[in-house]
Amino acid sequence: MNLMEQMTFTNESLIGKNVLTWLDFNQSEISNLLAQAQYLKENPHSKSLAGKTLAMVFEKSSTRTRVSFEVGMVQLGGHALYLNSRDIQIGRGETIADTAKVLSGYVDAIMFRTTSHEKLKELADHASVPVINGLCDIYHPCQALADVFTILEEKGRLCGVKLVYIGDGNNVAHSLMIIAAMMGMEFVIVTPEGYEPDEGIVEKSKKIAEQHNGSVTLENEPSKAVVDADVIYTDVWTSMGQEEEFDDRYEAFQDYQVNEKLISKADNNVTFLHCLPAHRGEEVTAPVIDGKHSKVFTQAENRMHVQKAVLQAVMGFQ
Repeated sequence: MNLMEQMTFTNESLIGKNVLTWLDFNQSEISNLLAQAQYLKENPHSKSLAGKTLAMVFEKSSTRTRVSFEVGMVQLGGHALYLNSRDIQIGRGETIADTAKVLSGYVDAIMFRTTSHEKLKELADHASVPVINGLCDIYHPCQALADVFTILEEKGRLCGVKLVYIGDGNNVAHSLMIIAAMMGMEFVIVTPEGYEPDEGIVEKSKKIAEQHNGSVTLENEPSKAVVDADVIYTDVWTSMGQEEEFDDRYEAFQDYQVNEKLISKADNNVTFLHCLPAHRGEEVTAPVIDGKHSKVFTQAENRMHVQKAVLQAVMGFQ
């Protein structure tokens, strides 16, 4: 399968554009990023970003985000600079606006992994270089791009694929919902009452889905939702920063575990995805995440390939 042949190329340029949420992009732009990600997966090393530097600002720790961006920049001939918010002046009272202006004078792009979408927007508003959302409380766009890239690799298409997300209506769910709708997928999100995704994002995603022959549906019963599912996706029940809610969340999500019984109700060739890290025995059982349906480690690797495509797109490349 050659994904490049399935994508529609345009002359639209993303140079200088921020990547905060996929709501700011269209299907053609997403398709081009996916096509470039496949090319970069097959041809990982180049000097396309030689002389360019990415500042990586972390308020929240990460394995995949840090390593994938840093190694990705190295493979493209550039340099990535790790900046922990506790070690720079933003963690000691300097305003986000001042930090954005200072960094813009040094680097070619900024990746910000933050606790707040408002902080992310403020940084982007005051930076003169592209800002990439490495994660915030509302969106996780790079993860979602890797997710649909993995699905495209596995299924050979996106349009019409039934993707069932089971768990918390969180930042991962929001970005996945938006990009699935944009790519014409059948997206079903299954949550306990009180943990549904943001209503505004749901409504926007439904409108996007209507334009691309897709759909967005909310459900409360996992066993009903997964019938004929092509992909089942889950995330942790308690995300970083929600530790004080653990007991309540653990109780609320007991019936939302992805296990072998639930997987058996889906399509025989169903693919299991998880953004990681996983809490085995909670949101997913070990036999599922380690089983034949699981593509979670391919999915994790694909973070690097899609992010390299994003970096090239917003910084421009040789």
